[in-house]
Amino acid sequence: MAHIFAANGGVATTRQLLAVWSPKKLEYAVRTGTLTRLRRGVYAVAPADPELMLAAVDAACGRRVVACLQTAAAMYGFDTEPDGRVHVLDPGIRLRPTPQVMVHQRHGAPLRRVGGRLATAPAWTAVELARTLSRPRGLGVLDAALRSGYCAPADLHAAVDEQKGRRGIVRVRELVPLADGRAESPMESEARLVLHDGGLPKPELQYEILDFYGGLWRVDFAWPDAMVAAEYDSVEWHANPDAFKHDRMKNARLAECGWTTVPMVADDVRRFPDQLVRRIFGYLDRAALAG
Repeated sequence: MAHIFAANGGVATTRQLLAVWSPKKLEYAVRTGTLTRLRRGVYAVAPADPELMLAAVDAACGRRVVACLQTAAAMYGFDTEPDGRVHVLDPGIRLRPTPQVMVHQRHGAPLRRVGGRLATAPAWTAVELARTLSRPRGLGVLDAALRSGYCAPADLHAAVDEQKGRRGIVRVRELVPLADGRAESPMESEARLVLHDGGLPKPELQYEILDFYGGLWRVDFAWPDAMVAAEYDSVEWHANPDAFKHDRMKNARLAECGWTTVPMVADDVRRFPDQLVRRIFGYLDRAALAG
């Protein structure tokens, strides 16, 4: 039995199972949880996950389907907006969408093979996802796409041109020049957009500072001439005692070197962006006057 599932990416069809089991045994296996029904006529031993769901769609279609949107982004490593569903291109045969599987029409989308499966090309995928999101989250996707190494800025520009006229593309066209693969999280991308929209001078990203003891520290945003840095602090990060101690030492060492560090949290970015911008402008102006 195991070889049937192994040969089909972890899934098996009703016909395959009935070749070795009786209908009653198959029914009993499903009822007792030995098998999980992924979609009509397709089963798995393991709990459903995106990879198994893709294999189930393959089995239902009799061919390997093409991944798109969040599913393609996950394959490339830049799915910053997971929605728990599998997204595939219409395979050209009758394939009913389900709550777990979404079927899309994307005629002319460029494809690329990754991990043995075709998916919409990385830059195309990133632009298409960004079109569906708010500006801050869209920039997060574009940043993550560049960080993944699967595409370059020129690829994003080309993908924008390929999707000309589609809903949301004007917004993405304005975001692409701001995209930067050095951003390490979607919230860093959101914060950077707030700084840009607020008119602050463009900061250096992931800037490294050597302290008096030879320690090397990296900050999210830096204005080296003013010796001002800004750091995004997540609740999850500071829930770790070691991370908390690390940040306390980091801030102390940077302060000894003459740096001013401006911390920011999600509320600063999303609820009080004007106050955040004014606070950073204040430190920059103070440094300019001191100089």
